[in-house]
Amino acid sequence: MTTTEAIIRRLKSLPDSAQREVLDFVEFIQSRRDECAMREEELAWSGFSLTSAMRGMEGEETPYTEADLKESFR
Repeated sequence: MTTTEAIIRRLKSLPDSAQREVLDFVEFIQSRRDECAMREEELAWSGFSLTSAMRGMEGEETPYTEADLKESFR
């Protein structure tokens, strides 16, 4: 018996209110996985964009020092 079959078999034995609760939980898990996938895709596109923007600039000197890049908060 597969996991899906075992879940379906047990789910059928629950009252309707409990089945709705299980459905809510499954939808929650799916939305969390979808959000993770979207974040990973956004990070991939961000990295690709930065790489594309910097292409050919690898050996260029920068006029900035690390101290110039630091920002202080008070």
